Amino acid sequence: QLAKNLIVIVNDNQMSIDQNTGALSSYLSRLTMTTHYQFFRHCIDKFVKHIPFFGSFLTKFIFRFKRGLKGLLFSNNLFSDFGFEYVGPLDGHDEKGLENVLNMVKDMNRPVVVHVVTKKGKGYSPAEDHPERFHGIGPFCISDGTVEKFDTLSFTESFSSSLMKLAEERSDIVCITAAMAKGTGLAVFARHYPQRFFDVGIAEEHAVTFGGGLARGGLLPVICIYSTFMQRAVDQLIHDISLQKLHAVIVLDRAGAVPNDGETHQGVFDIALFRPVPGITIMSPATAVDLDICLRYAVNAEGAVVIRYPKMSCPSEQPSFSLPAETGRGVLVTASEFCPSLEVSLEDDVAVKNVLFVTTGGMFSEVTVASRSLLMKNIIADIYTLRFIKPFDSEYFLEIARRYDGIVFVEDGVVTGGIAEFLAGLCAENEISCCAVKAFPDSFFSQGSRSQICEQAGMSPADLQKAAEDILKR
Repeated sequence: QLAKNLIVIVNDNQMSIDQNTGALSSYLSRLTMTTHYQFFRHCIDKFVKHIPFFGSFLTKFIFRFKRGLKGLLFSNNLFSDFGFEYVGPLDGHDEKGLENVLNMVKDMNRPVVVHVVTKKGKGYSPAEDHPERFHGIGPFCISDGTVEKFDTLSFTESFSSSLMKLAEERSDIVCITAAMAKGTGLAVFARHYPQRFFDVGIAEEHAVTFGGGLARGGLLPVICIYSTFMQRAVDQLIHDISLQKLHAVIVLDRAGAVPNDGETHQGVFDIALFRPVPGITIMSPATAVDLDICLRYAVNAEGAVVIRYPKMSCPSEQPSFSLPAETGRGVLVTASEFCPSLEVSLEDDVAVKNVLFVTTGGMFSEVTVASRSLLMKNIIADIYTLRFIKPFDSEYFLEIARRYDGIVFVEDGVVTGGIAEFLAGLCAENEISCCAVKAFPDSFFSQGSRSQICEQAGMSPADLQKAAEDILKR
Protein backbone atom coordinates (compact mmCIF):
# COMPACT_ATOMS: atom_id res chain seq x y z
CA GLN A 1 0.00 0.00 0.00
CA LEU A 2 1.39 3.36 -1.03
CA ALA A 3 -0.31 5.47 1.64
CA LYS A 4 -1.25 4.36 5.16
CA ASN A 5 -2.62 7.71 6.28
CA LEU A 6 -5.00 8.26 3.35
CA ILE A 7 -8.64 9.14 4.05
CA VAL A 8 -11.07 9.15 1.11
CA ILE A 9 -14.49 10.71 1.76
CA VAL A 10 -17.25 9.55 -0.58
CA ASN A 11 -20.06 12.11 -0.50
CA ASP A 12 -23.00 9.99 -1.63
CA ASN A 13 -25.87 12.43 -2.20
CA GLN A 14 -27.99 9.97 -4.21
CA MET A 15 -28.09 12.44 -7.08
CA SER A 16 -25.65 14.10 -9.45
CA ILE A 17 -26.60 17.05 -11.66
CA ASP A 18 -28.69 14.55 -13.58
CA GLN A 19 -29.88 11.07 -12.60
CA ASN A 20 -27.09 8.74 -11.50
CA THR A 21 -25.99 6.02 -13.88
CA GLY A 22 -23.57 3.13 -13.66
CA ALA A 23 -22.67 0.24 -11.38
CA LEU A 24 -20.83 2.25 -8.71
CA SER A 25 -23.87 4.37 -7.95
CA SER A 26 -26.01 1.25 -7.61
CA TYR A 27 -23.38 -0.33 -5.38
CA LEU A 28 -23.31 2.66 -3.02
CA SER A 29 -27.08 2.59 -2.86
CA ARG A 30 -27.01 -1.07 -1.85
CA LEU A 31 -24.54 -0.28 0.92
CA THR A 32 -26.72 2.56 2.14
CA MET A 33 -29.95 0.60 2.11
CA THR A 34 -28.73 -2.67 3.68
CA THR A 35 -31.55 -3.41 6.14
CA HIS A 36 -29.68 -5.58 8.64
CA TYR A 37 -26.76 -3.23 9.07
CA GLN A 38 -28.96 -0.16 9.40
CA PHE A 39 -31.03 -1.94 12.08
CA PHE A 40 -28.02 -2.95 14.18
CA ARG A 41 -26.38 0.42 13.68
CA HIS A 42 -29.51 2.23 14.88
CA CYS A 43 -29.73 0.03 17.98
CA ILE A 44 -26.08 0.54 18.89
CA ASP A 45 -26.24 4.30 18.39
CA LYS A 46 -29.37 4.48 20.53
CA PHE A 47 -27.67 2.44 23.26
CA VAL A 48 -24.54 4.62 23.26
CA LYS A 49 -26.57 7.82 23.62
CA HIS A 50 -28.07 6.54 26.90
CA ILE A 51 -24.68 5.91 28.52
CA PRO A 52 -24.04 8.90 30.82
CA PHE A 53 -20.28 8.84 30.31
CA PHE A 54 -17.90 6.79 28.28
CA GLY A 55 -14.21 7.43 27.76
CA SER A 56 -12.11 7.22 24.65
CA PHE A 57 -11.38 3.52 25.20
CA LEU A 58 -15.08 2.60 25.22
CA THR A 59 -15.71 4.86 22.22
CA LYS A 60 -13.02 3.11 20.20
CA PHE A 61 -14.31 -0.30 21.35
CA ILE A 62 -17.83 0.51 20.11
CA PHE A 63 -16.42 1.93 16.89
CA ARG A 64 -14.40 -1.26 16.24
CA PHE A 65 -17.41 -3.41 17.16
CA LYS A 66 -19.48 -1.64 14.49
CA ARG A 67 -16.65 -2.18 11.98
CA GLY A 68 -16.59 -5.86 12.82
CA LEU A 69 -20.36 -6.10 12.46
CA LYS A 70 -20.09 -4.37 9.12
CA GLY A 71 -17.47 -6.88 8.05
CA LEU A 72 -19.92 -9.73 8.69
CA LEU A 73 -22.78 -8.05 6.82
CA PHE A 74 -20.65 -6.64 3.98
CA SER A 75 -18.51 -9.69 3.23
CA ASN A 76 -17.97 -8.55 -0.34
CA ASN A 77 -17.00 -4.90 0.06
CA LEU A 78 -15.52 -3.21 -3.01
CA PHE A 79 -13.43 -0.83 -0.92
CA SER A 80 -12.13 -3.59 1.33
CA ASP A 81 -11.07 -5.54 -1.74
CA PHE A 82 -8.98 -2.51 -2.75
CA GLY A 83 -7.24 -2.54 0.63
CA PHE A 84 -9.29 0.23 2.26
CA GLU A 85 -10.96 0.16 5.64
CA TYR A 86 -14.62 0.97 4.99
CA VAL A 87 -16.48 3.24 7.42
CA GLY A 88 -20.11 4.06 6.80
CA PRO A 89 -22.65 4.75 5.63
CA LEU A 90 -22.79 7.85 7.86
CA ASP A 91 -25.35 10.63 8.11
CA GLY A 92 -23.57 13.54 6.45
CA HIS A 93 -25.95 16.03 8.05
CA ASP A 94 -24.96 14.96 11.57
CA GLU A 95 -21.98 17.28 11.87
CA LYS A 96 -20.98 16.32 15.40
CA GLY A 97 -21.23 12.60 14.73
CA LEU A 98 -19.28 12.96 11.49
CA GLU A 99 -16.59 14.97 13.25
CA ASN A 100 -16.22 12.26 15.90
CA VAL A 101 -15.80 9.57 13.25
CA LEU A 102 -13.21 11.60 11.35
CA ASN A 103 -11.22 12.14 14.54
CA MET A 104 -11.16 8.38 15.07
CA VAL A 105 -10.29 7.30 11.53
CA LYS A 106 -7.37 9.72 11.32
CA ASP A 107 -5.58 7.52 13.90
CA MET A 108 -5.97 4.37 11.81
CA ASN A 109 -2.71 3.18 10.33
CA ARG A 110 -4.22 2.20 6.99
CA PRO A 111 -6.19 3.76 4.09
CA VAL A 112 -9.81 4.50 4.96
CA VAL A 113 -12.93 5.20 2.91
CA VAL A 114 -15.55 7.22 4.80
CA HIS A 115 -18.94 6.77 3.12
CA VAL A 116 -21.10 9.83 3.87
CA VAL A 117 -24.75 9.99 2.82
CA THR A 118 -26.24 13.44 2.24
CA LYS A 119 -29.32 14.88 0.54
CA LYS A 120 -29.04 17.66 -2.01
CA GLY A 121 -30.93 20.74 -0.86
CA LYS A 122 -31.34 19.41 2.68
CA GLY A 123 -33.70 21.59 4.71
CA TYR A 124 -35.21 23.49 1.79
CA SER A 125 -38.12 21.54 0.32
CA PRO A 126 -38.07 23.03 -3.22
CA ALA A 127 -34.38 22.07 -3.52
CA GLU A 128 -34.99 18.62 -2.03
CA ASP A 129 -37.82 17.97 -4.49
CA HIS A 130 -35.94 19.32 -7.54
CA PRO A 131 -32.20 19.06 -6.80
CA GLU A 132 -31.17 19.44 -10.46
CA ARG A 133 -32.66 22.96 -10.57
CA PHE A 134 -30.62 24.08 -7.59
CA HIS A 135 -27.25 22.61 -8.53
CA GLY A 136 -25.96 25.88 -9.97
CA ILE A 137 -28.48 28.45 -8.99
CA GLY A 138 -29.16 32.00 -10.07
CA PRO A 139 -31.80 34.33 -8.62
CA PHE A 140 -34.92 32.58 -7.31
CA CYS A 141 -38.00 33.26 -5.17
CA ILE A 142 -37.23 31.89 -1.70
CA SER A 143 -40.90 31.39 -0.75
CA ASP A 144 -41.65 28.77 -3.41
CA GLY A 145 -38.29 28.10 -5.04
CA THR A 146 -39.28 29.46 -8.46
CA VAL A 147 -36.06 29.99 -10.41
CA GLU A 148 -35.80 33.19 -12.45
CA LYS A 149 -35.96 32.35 -16.15
CA PHE A 150 -34.78 34.19 -19.22
CA ASP A 151 -37.35 36.59 -20.65
CA THR A 152 -36.50 35.34 -24.13
CA LEU A 153 -35.27 32.10 -25.65
CA SER A 154 -31.88 31.02 -24.30
CA PHE A 155 -29.13 29.62 -26.51
CA THR A 156 -29.62 26.22 -24.87
CA GLU A 157 -33.35 26.24 -25.63
CA SER A 158 -32.68 27.43 -29.16
CA PHE A 159 -30.20 24.59 -29.70
CA SER A 160 -32.72 22.07 -28.37
CA SER A 161 -35.39 23.31 -30.77
CA SER A 162 -33.08 23.23 -33.80
CA LEU A 163 -31.77 19.79 -32.89
CA MET A 164 -35.27 18.35 -32.71
CA LYS A 165 -36.02 19.58 -36.23
CA LEU A 166 -32.84 17.99 -37.55
CA ALA A 167 -33.53 14.75 -35.68
CA GLU A 168 -36.86 14.43 -37.49
CA GLU A 169 -35.08 14.84 -40.83
CA ARG A 170 -32.10 12.58 -40.10
CA SER A 171 -32.42 9.26 -38.34
CA ASP A 172 -28.64 8.86 -38.08
CA ILE A 173 -28.32 11.67 -35.51
CA VAL A 174 -27.59 10.38 -32.00
CA CYS A 175 -26.90 12.49 -28.92
CA ILE A 176 -24.39 11.96 -26.14
CA THR A 177 -23.98 13.85 -22.89
CA ALA A 178 -22.08 13.45 -19.63
CA ALA A 179 -24.79 13.68 -16.94
CA MET A 180 -26.02 16.97 -18.40
CA ALA A 181 -29.21 16.10 -20.28
CA LYS A 182 -31.19 18.98 -18.83
CA GLY A 183 -28.34 21.47 -18.66
CA THR A 184 -27.44 21.02 -22.33
CA GLY A 185 -31.03 20.99 -23.56
CA LEU A 186 -31.06 17.29 -24.51
CA ALA A 187 -33.90 16.28 -22.18
CA VAL A 188 -36.50 16.79 -24.92
CA PHE A 189 -34.45 14.74 -27.40
CA ALA A 190 -34.06 11.99 -24.80
CA ARG A 191 -37.82 11.76 -24.28
CA HIS A 192 -38.62 11.63 -28.00
CA TYR A 193 -35.69 9.44 -29.11
CA PRO A 194 -34.61 7.32 -26.12
CA GLN A 195 -32.90 4.77 -28.38
CA ARG A 196 -30.77 7.51 -29.92
CA PHE A 197 -29.75 9.16 -26.65
CA PHE A 198 -26.80 8.17 -24.43
CA ASP A 199 -25.94 9.57 -21.02
CA VAL A 200 -22.51 8.22 -20.08
CA GLY A 201 -22.43 9.79 -16.62
CA ILE A 202 -19.73 12.19 -15.49
CA ALA A 203 -17.19 10.87 -17.97
CA GLU A 204 -16.51 13.45 -20.69
CA GLU A 205 -13.52 11.51 -21.98
CA HIS A 206 -15.69 8.46 -22.57
CA ALA A 207 -18.42 10.59 -24.15
CA VAL A 208 -16.06 11.81 -26.86
CA THR A 209 -14.40 8.45 -27.52
CA PHE A 210 -17.81 6.75 -27.56
CA GLY A 211 -18.95 9.38 -30.06
CA GLY A 212 -15.99 8.53 -32.24
CA GLY A 213 -16.98 4.87 -32.18
CA LEU A 214 -20.55 5.69 -33.20
CA ALA A 215 -19.25 7.90 -36.01
CA ARG A 216 -17.04 5.06 -37.23
CA GLY A 217 -20.16 2.89 -37.27
CA GLY A 218 -21.97 5.26 -39.61
CA LEU A 219 -23.95 7.41 -37.18
CA LEU A 220 -23.71 11.16 -36.64
CA PRO A 221 -22.97 11.84 -32.95
CA VAL A 222 -23.91 15.20 -31.45
CA ILE A 223 -21.85 15.40 -28.26
CA CYS A 224 -23.12 18.04 -25.83
CA ILE A 225 -20.81 19.09 -22.99
CA TYR A 226 -20.23 22.28 -21.01
CA SER A 227 -17.21 24.17 -22.30
CA THR A 228 -15.37 23.96 -18.97
CA PHE A 229 -15.84 20.17 -18.78
CA MET A 230 -14.70 19.61 -22.36
CA GLN A 231 -11.22 20.44 -21.09
CA ARG A 232 -11.16 16.88 -19.72
CA ALA A 233 -11.45 15.41 -23.22
CA VAL A 234 -8.82 17.27 -25.24
CA ASP A 235 -6.85 14.08 -25.94
CA GLN A 236 -9.98 12.19 -26.97
CA LEU A 237 -11.09 14.89 -29.41
CA ILE A 238 -7.65 14.96 -31.01
CA HIS A 239 -6.93 11.22 -31.18
CA ASP A 240 -10.33 9.56 -31.33
CA ILE A 241 -12.15 11.94 -33.65
CA SER A 242 -9.94 14.47 -35.44
CA LEU A 243 -7.02 12.15 -36.15
CA GLN A 244 -9.47 9.53 -37.41
CA LYS A 245 -11.12 12.14 -39.68
CA LEU A 246 -14.52 11.24 -38.21
CA HIS A 247 -17.59 13.41 -38.55
CA ALA A 248 -18.96 14.48 -35.16
CA VAL A 249 -20.61 17.62 -33.84
CA ILE A 250 -19.33 18.81 -30.47
CA VAL A 251 -21.68 21.32 -28.86
CA LEU A 252 -20.08 23.42 -26.11
CA ASP A 253 -22.75 24.96 -23.91
CA ARG A 254 -21.79 27.70 -21.43
CA ALA A 255 -18.85 29.00 -23.45
CA GLY A 256 -17.31 32.32 -22.43
CA ALA A 257 -18.49 34.18 -19.33
CA VAL A 258 -20.73 31.89 -17.27
CA PRO A 259 -22.97 33.57 -14.67
CA ASN A 260 -23.78 32.11 -11.26
CA ASP A 261 -21.73 28.90 -11.56
CA GLY A 262 -18.42 29.99 -10.01
CA GLU A 263 -14.86 30.17 -11.26
CA THR A 264 -14.62 26.47 -12.17
CA HIS A 265 -17.32 26.85 -14.85
CA GLN A 266 -15.97 29.76 -16.89
CA GLY A 267 -15.81 28.53 -20.49
CA VAL A 268 -12.92 30.68 -21.64
CA PHE A 269 -10.32 28.08 -22.63
CA ASP A 270 -11.98 26.09 -25.44
CA ILE A 271 -10.88 28.32 -28.34
CA ALA A 272 -7.22 28.29 -27.33
CA LEU A 273 -7.36 24.55 -26.63
CA PHE A 274 -9.04 23.38 -29.83
CA ARG A 275 -8.11 25.93 -32.49
CA PRO A 276 -4.67 24.31 -33.08
CA VAL A 277 -6.21 20.89 -33.82
CA PRO A 278 -5.78 20.04 -37.53
CA GLY A 279 -8.93 19.67 -39.59
CA ILE A 280 -11.27 20.95 -36.90
CA THR A 281 -14.06 23.48 -37.52
CA ILE A 282 -15.05 25.90 -34.74
CA MET A 283 -18.24 27.94 -35.04
CA SER A 284 -19.49 30.75 -32.81
CA PRO A 285 -23.14 31.73 -33.43
CA ALA A 286 -24.43 35.09 -32.21
CA THR A 287 -28.23 34.62 -32.25
CA ALA A 288 -30.87 31.87 -32.36
CA VAL A 289 -31.14 32.02 -36.16
CA ASP A 290 -27.36 32.04 -36.44
CA LEU A 291 -27.18 28.97 -34.18
CA ASP A 292 -29.71 27.11 -36.32
CA ILE A 293 -27.68 27.88 -39.46
CA CYS A 294 -24.45 26.78 -37.76
CA LEU A 295 -25.99 23.53 -36.55
CA ARG A 296 -27.34 22.69 -39.98
CA TYR A 297 -23.95 23.45 -41.49
CA ALA A 298 -22.26 21.23 -38.89
CA VAL A 299 -24.40 18.14 -39.48
CA ASN A 300 -23.68 18.34 -43.22
CA ALA A 301 -19.97 19.11 -42.91
CA GLU A 302 -17.01 16.76 -42.61
CA GLY A 303 -14.69 16.09 -39.72
CA ALA A 304 -15.05 17.43 -36.18
CA VAL A 305 -17.23 20.53 -35.87
CA VAL A 306 -17.31 22.45 -32.58
CA ILE A 307 -20.20 24.87 -31.92
CA ARG A 308 -19.79 27.11 -28.89
CA TYR A 309 -22.38 29.42 -27.34
CA PRO A 310 -22.92 31.19 -23.98
CA LYS A 311 -25.28 30.73 -21.06
CA MET A 312 -27.63 33.62 -21.76
CA SER A 313 -30.73 34.67 -23.64
CA CYS A 314 -30.40 35.05 -27.39
CA PRO A 315 -29.91 38.65 -28.61
CA SER A 316 -32.36 40.32 -30.96
CA GLU A 317 -32.17 39.02 -34.50
CA GLN A 318 -30.63 40.97 -37.35
CA PRO A 319 -31.33 40.32 -41.05
CA SER A 320 -27.66 39.52 -41.77
CA PHE A 321 -27.74 36.43 -39.54
CA SER A 322 -30.21 34.79 -41.91
CA LEU A 323 -27.57 34.61 -44.65
CA PRO A 324 -26.33 31.08 -45.40
CA ALA A 325 -23.04 29.96 -43.91
CA GLU A 326 -19.97 30.37 -46.11
CA THR A 327 -16.99 28.41 -44.86
CA GLY A 328 -14.48 30.64 -43.08
CA ARG A 329 -16.56 33.80 -43.31
CA GLY A 330 -18.35 35.74 -40.60
CA VAL A 331 -21.37 38.01 -40.63
CA LEU A 332 -21.07 41.78 -41.09
CA VAL A 333 -23.76 43.70 -39.24
CA THR A 334 -23.73 47.42 -39.98
CA ALA A 335 -24.68 50.07 -37.45
CA SER A 336 -27.64 51.10 -39.59
CA GLU A 337 -28.96 47.55 -39.32
CA PHE A 338 -29.12 47.30 -35.52
CA CYS A 339 -29.84 51.02 -34.97
CA PRO A 340 -32.27 51.94 -37.78
CA SER A 341 -33.97 54.64 -35.72
CA LEU A 342 -30.80 56.48 -34.86
CA GLU A 343 -29.25 59.09 -37.10
CA VAL A 344 -25.79 60.57 -36.82
CA SER A 345 -26.14 64.31 -36.37
CA LEU A 346 -22.95 65.95 -37.57
CA GLU A 347 -21.73 69.47 -37.86
CA ASP A 348 -20.47 70.45 -41.27
CA ASP A 349 -16.83 70.50 -40.19
CA VAL A 350 -16.91 67.16 -38.34
CA ALA A 351 -15.55 64.14 -40.19
CA VAL A 352 -17.25 60.82 -39.57
CA LYS A 353 -14.98 58.12 -38.17
CA ASN A 354 -15.76 54.46 -38.29
CA VAL A 355 -14.62 51.49 -36.28
CA LEU A 356 -15.15 47.74 -36.66
CA PHE A 357 -15.82 45.37 -33.80
CA VAL A 358 -14.68 41.84 -34.66
CA THR A 359 -16.26 39.54 -32.11
CA THR A 360 -17.04 35.97 -31.23
CA GLY A 361 -20.77 35.32 -31.18
CA GLY A 362 -21.02 35.11 -27.40
CA MET A 363 -20.06 38.79 -27.01
CA PHE A 364 -22.48 40.15 -29.60
CA SER A 365 -24.83 41.64 -26.98
CA GLU A 366 -22.08 43.62 -25.22
CA VAL A 367 -20.60 44.75 -28.52
CA THR A 368 -24.00 45.93 -29.76
CA VAL A 369 -24.45 48.11 -26.66
CA ALA A 370 -20.97 49.60 -27.16
CA SER A 371 -21.69 50.24 -30.85
CA ARG A 372 -24.90 52.11 -30.07
CA SER A 373 -23.09 54.28 -27.53
CA LEU A 374 -20.42 55.13 -30.09
CA LEU A 375 -23.06 56.03 -32.63
CA MET A 376 -24.35 58.67 -30.21
CA LYS A 377 -20.84 60.16 -30.29
CA ASN A 378 -20.78 60.39 -34.09
CA ILE A 379 -18.68 57.24 -34.48
CA ILE A 380 -19.95 54.56 -36.86
CA ALA A 381 -19.32 51.16 -35.29
CA ASP A 382 -20.08 48.08 -37.39
CA ILE A 383 -19.83 44.51 -36.13
CA TYR A 384 -18.20 41.50 -37.79
CA THR A 385 -19.19 38.33 -35.93
CA LEU A 386 -16.93 35.32 -36.23
CA ARG A 387 -19.39 32.68 -37.35
CA PHE A 388 -16.25 30.67 -38.17
CA ILE A 389 -13.31 30.83 -35.80
CA LYS A 390 -11.66 28.05 -37.80
CA PRO A 391 -11.24 27.76 -40.73
CA PHE A 392 -10.86 31.48 -41.30
CA ASP A 393 -11.06 33.30 -44.63
CA SER A 394 -8.26 35.84 -44.13
CA GLU A 395 -8.53 37.55 -47.52
CA TYR A 396 -12.26 38.15 -47.12
CA PHE A 397 -11.73 39.57 -43.64
CA LEU A 398 -8.81 41.85 -44.66
CA GLU A 399 -10.89 43.26 -47.50
CA ILE A 400 -13.50 44.33 -44.93
CA ALA A 401 -10.97 45.49 -42.33
CA ARG A 402 -9.28 47.99 -44.65
CA ARG A 403 -12.48 50.07 -44.80
CA TYR A 404 -12.24 51.16 -41.16
CA ASP A 405 -10.23 53.67 -39.16
CA GLY A 406 -9.81 51.22 -36.30
CA ILE A 407 -10.61 47.63 -35.27
CA VAL A 408 -11.40 46.20 -31.84
CA PHE A 409 -11.12 42.41 -31.51
CA VAL A 410 -13.45 41.02 -28.83
CA GLU A 411 -13.29 37.41 -27.66
CA ASP A 412 -15.07 35.57 -24.85
CA GLY A 413 -12.00 33.42 -24.35
CA VAL A 414 -8.50 33.79 -22.95
CA VAL A 415 -6.28 36.22 -24.81
CA THR A 416 -3.30 33.85 -24.98
CA GLY A 417 -3.70 31.57 -27.98
CA GLY A 418 -7.09 32.96 -28.87
CA ILE A 419 -8.52 34.10 -32.19
CA ALA A 420 -8.37 37.82 -31.27
CA GLU A 421 -4.63 37.70 -30.71
CA PHE A 422 -4.18 35.87 -34.01
CA LEU A 423 -6.28 38.37 -35.97
CA ALA A 424 -4.44 41.33 -34.46
CA GLY A 425 -1.21 39.78 -35.69
CA LEU A 426 -2.75 39.20 -39.11
CA CYS A 427 -3.70 42.87 -39.35
CA ALA A 428 -0.21 43.96 -38.30
CA GLU A 429 1.32 41.78 -41.00
CA ASN A 430 -0.91 43.49 -43.54
CA GLU A 431 -0.14 47.04 -42.32
CA ILE A 432 -3.47 47.56 -40.55
CA SER A 433 -2.11 49.02 -37.34
CA CYS A 434 -5.01 50.67 -35.49
CA CYS A 435 -6.16 47.59 -33.58
CA ALA A 436 -6.96 46.63 -30.00
CA VAL A 437 -7.61 43.25 -28.38
CA LYS A 438 -10.22 42.75 -25.67
CA ALA A 439 -10.26 39.19 -24.29
CA PHE A 440 -10.12 37.47 -20.95
CA PRO A 441 -6.80 38.11 -19.19
CA ASP A 442 -4.56 35.42 -17.74
CA SER A 443 -6.48 34.76 -14.52
CA PHE A 444 -9.49 32.92 -13.09
CA PHE A 445 -12.82 34.67 -12.60
CA SER A 446 -14.99 34.17 -9.57
CA GLN A 447 -18.71 33.80 -8.97
CA GLY A 448 -20.88 36.59 -10.31
CA SER A 449 -23.44 37.70 -12.84
CA ARG A 450 -22.49 37.92 -16.49
CA SER A 451 -22.15 41.69 -16.31
CA GLN A 452 -19.97 41.43 -13.19
CA ILE A 453 -17.68 38.88 -14.84
CA CYS A 454 -17.36 40.97 -18.01
CA GLU A 455 -16.62 44.07 -15.95
CA GLN A 456 -13.99 42.21 -13.95
CA ALA A 457 -12.37 41.06 -17.19
CA GLY A 458 -12.41 44.57 -18.67
CA MET A 459 -14.94 43.53 -21.31
CA SER A 460 -18.07 45.41 -20.33
CA PRO A 461 -19.79 47.55 -22.99
CA ALA A 462 -18.16 50.63 -21.44
CA ASP A 463 -14.73 48.98 -21.70
CA LEU A 464 -15.31 48.09 -25.35
CA GLN A 465 -16.51 51.60 -26.13
CA LYS A 466 -13.43 53.11 -24.51
CA ALA A 467 -11.14 50.76 -26.45
CA ALA A 468 -12.69 51.95 -29.72
CA GLU A 469 -12.40 55.62 -28.75
CA ASP A 470 -8.76 55.19 -27.73
CA ILE A 471 -7.92 53.67 -31.10
CA LEU A 472 -9.43 56.60 -32.98
CA LYS A 473 -7.38 59.04 -30.92
CA ARG A 474 -4.08 57.58 -32.11
